Amino acid sequence: MSVTIAVVDGMGGGIGTQIVTQIRKELPLNIEIIALGTNAVATDRMMRVKASRGASGENAIRVSINSADFIIAPIGVVVPHSMMGEITPPIAEAVATARGHKLFLPINQPHFEIVGIEWKALTKQISLAIDTIRQIALPDQEEEDSDGEQALI
Repeated sequence: MSVTIAVVDGMGGGIGTQIVTQIRKELPLNIEIIALGTNAVATDRMMRVKASRGASGENAIRVSINSADFIIAPIGVVVPHSMMGEITPPIAEAVATARGHKLFLPINQPHFEIVGIEWKALTKQISLAIDTIRQIALPDQEEEDSDGEQALI
């Protein structure tokens, strides 16, 4: 099965870069990763850590987001005017209504706070999102357990 993951980020692209890096470490290399940045810096940083292809800006996100089976992003991408204004209402709507399975990381913004969710390190949040993709799209994928033995996940 061919799997396409869109990673959406803005500002300096730091979160998107971490997401792409972990996907490349934890999932098969044939997974296609589309880096969708609200700006060229965010896209460039995700491309440098081995995203398959990338595009920048509002229209690129609106056009490309529906080609993804999964979308991983900070939750701010569905909140208009978040990320210091980089998330326009059309970007928020495009991501929120995209056909792909959405996996949002609960990262607070200065103008909103997510309550009722246990704090976890960003790397742990990303691993949980990747585990969800693995369970849904790659149910037969094997992973080595701590003893070096093959274990079904």
